[in-house]
Amino acid sequence: MPQPFAQFLLSAEDPAAVAIETPKGLAPFLLLCDHAGQAIPQQLGDLGLPPGEIDRHIGWDIGALNVSRHLSRQLDAPLIHQRYSRLVIDCNRTPGIPSSIPELSELTPIPGNVGIAAEQALAREHEIFLPYHQAITDSLDARQRSGLPTAIVAMHSFTPVFKGNARPWQVGLLFNRQPEFALLLAELLREEGDLQVGINEPYAMTDATDYTLPVHAERRQLPYVGIEIRQDLLADQQGQQAWAERFARLLPQAWHRWQI
Repeated sequence: MPQPFAQFLLSAEDPAAVAIETPKGLAPFLLLCDHAGQAIPQQLGDLGLPPGEIDRHIGWDIGALNVSRHLSRQLDAPLIHQRYSRLVIDCNRTPGIPSSIPELSELTPIPGNVGIAAEQALAREHEIFLPYHQAITDSLDARQRSGLPTAIVAMHSFTPVFKGNARPWQVGLLFNRQPEFALLLAELLREEGDLQVGINEPYAMTDATDYTLPVHAERRQLPYVGIEIRQDLLADQQGQQAWAERFARLLPQAWHRWQI
C-alpha cells in the first residue's frame, strides 16, 4: 500500500502527469515515452535553472514524443507518455536513487532539487512517477485480458555529443536480460545499409540505470526494445516522420521474425 503523505505537488492548473494516445490500438506493440515532456509543476517554479536549460536534453528527450506519436498512428499502437521533465522526477529511474531527482544533470546543477525534504520527494513520486507506471500496468493487464500479444517499445533520443565525445551511431537499441527482440530489430536496421547501429549504445541498460523495461517487460517476460535516436536527426518534422516511417516498417518485421 502507498504510504500517505501530506505534501501535494500538482495544482488544478498543472497538466495531468500521464497521457495515453491510440488507447484501443490493436497492433502487437505498446509504445512508451518516459521523457516525453518538459513541464515543471507551478509549485516548483523553474527549479532554479537558467533560462533555456529545460529545453536541452537534460530536461527531456528532444523529438522522442513526436516520433512516438507518428509511430503510434502508423502502427495503430497505444502510446503512453508522461508530461513532466525528467528533472522533476525521472520516470525511468527507481525512486530514491540519486538520479531519480538529480541535483546535478550532466554538468548542470539543479538548485530546486538540492536538499528537498523526503515528503517533497514522495509527492513527486506519488503524483508523477506512480500514475505513469500505473497506466502502463493497467494497459498491459487489459491487453492480457483481451488476449492481445504485446512487445514493449520504449522511445528515447540522445545527444550527438556527450561531454565532448561525438557519438557515431544514428540509432541505438537497448536491452538488459532479454536481448532477442532488440537483436532482431538491429539486424533489420543494419540491412537498411545506411545506419551505424549501437547495441546497448550510447547507454547500457541495467537495473541501476533503468526502471521501465526491467519492471514492465522483463518481469512479465515480454519481448521489448529500448530505442535511442540521435537528436540531430530529429531536429525537424521531416526527420521525425522519416524515423517513424522506418520503425513502422521494421517493427512488424521484427515481430514476425520473433514469432518464427
